Amino acid sequence: MSKLTKNQKIAEEKVDFGKQYRLLEACRLVKDTNYAKFDASVDLAVRLGVDPRKANQMVRGVVTLPHGTGKVTRVLVLCTPDKENEAREAGADYVGLDEFVEKIKGGWTDVDVIICTPSVMGKVGALGRILGPRGLMPNPKTGTVTMEIGKAVKEVKAGKIDFKVDKTGIVHAAVGKVSFTAEQLAENALELLNTIVKLKPQSLKGTYVKSIFISSTMSPGICIDSKTFSAAE
Repeated sequence: MSKLTKNQKIAEEKVDFGKQYRLLEACRLVKDTNYAKFDASVDLAVRLGVDPRKANQMVRGVVTLPHGTGKVTRVLVLCTPDKENEAREAGADYVGLDEFVEKIKGGWTDVDVIICTPSVMGKVGALGRILGPRGLMPNPKTGTVTMEIGKAVKEVKAGKIDFKVDKTGIVHAAVGKVSFTAEQLAENALELLNTIVKLKPQSLKGTYVKSIFISSTMSPGICIDSKTFSAAE
């Protein structure tokens, strides 16, 4: 096991690893134990009691974080010319079709979200092998295949994220930056947790939310009491 740095030791001494913290308390602690020199991301890891291999236990959804993610989201819109102005006016970073399809085929994926209209899915579908593994494939379920291009771009820019359970049964999602207040982090985390709870598969027997951890890029993981998502003290 690698030796802890001085900063890691100081951070870990502040955390009681046998304790389950209330949400707001955990958010304060994640800020207090972050020793990065940059504005680190704060992430939530929610372990669910589902079997992701079963189609009826797949947990996937979208959530708009009240305070956004704190990062600039680069949006590419793939659409026909009649939708290009709508996309640009809504704040899309890149707009077009064939030239971007060719760029992606050449390995370019320097964006965070791709939105497209249903009519171009034939061309976009051919990029599945490149976009799929990077989580960039547009999907009607997450609102990224839509005729309402302007609305979709604005929502993504405002802090709308999509999430899904991975093959180990964990949902990973960013809920802000360490520069956020603890209250902002707690409100973002609560919005995500409440959304996950609403998506509980009907076929599931037993415990749904098994554990919740919050951490920043450079802080230890802090366990949140999964029996109470309350942000109150």
